[in-house]
Amino acid sequence: MGKEESKIRVGLLEDDPDWRRGLADYLAGQPDVSLAWIASCGEELRAAIRDAGEDGGADVVLMDIMIDGSPEGIALAEETSLSTGARVIMLTSMEEKELIFRSFQAGAIDYQLKSGFEELPDAIRAAYARQSPISAAAAERLRDEFRRLKQVEKEFETKKIADLITPSERQLLGLIHQGYSQPQIADKLFITLRTVKNHVGNILRKLGTQGSKEAADKAKELGLLDQSNKDI
Repeated sequence: MGKEESKIRVGLLEDDPDWRRGLADYLAGQPDVSLAWIASCGEELRAAIRDAGEDGGADVVLMDIMIDGSPEGIALAEETSLSTGARVIMLTSMEEKELIFRSFQAGAIDYQLKSGFEELPDAIRAAYARQSPISAAAAERLRDEFRRLKQVEKEFETKKIADLITPSERQLLGLIHQGYSQPQIADKLFITLRTVKNHVGNILRKLGTQGSKEAADKAKELGLLDQSNKDI
């Protein structure tokens, strides 16, 4: 294998001419990196891949997220990864958590800030070696986004259940959580035991739980009992 053939073939998509020129010059100085093609937009990217042949001509692609003011790079990352099998590293000057998350969903294997361009050669080598690295900064942002989505999911579930549970059922759940038995609840609320049992049956169905204690615990976890506890 010749010296040139042993180099890592890198494709670069960058719409900013200054960054495009600067990154190209910096990477050209790396002894084990060869710039396969450079593109400034999606059309040029597709043309470069098409002209390069079946494998797209690049082992690793550096993909700018923001193209002409929109995050077009995310869709292009998925398209490039699927069509060529190249390892895609996203580039950006922003630290937008949602864009990081969407980039990884699209098939990117790493995320680098342009301001940290000195780290690009090592990221390229690791990507080429199929080590699938995620930089420490990107990993932290990704974890933040997962935590945010988890909180959004919890809030959605809470609202959905809160809309189903009536004030009377919420009050009953509060009493169950405090340890009251069904007969005690009937006496305290001046209703029949049969009414209590009917309420409990409706609650179990709405919350998808097997028992009243489990239902009360779930309601407490979702924050549904805070208001009911004030009313009791």
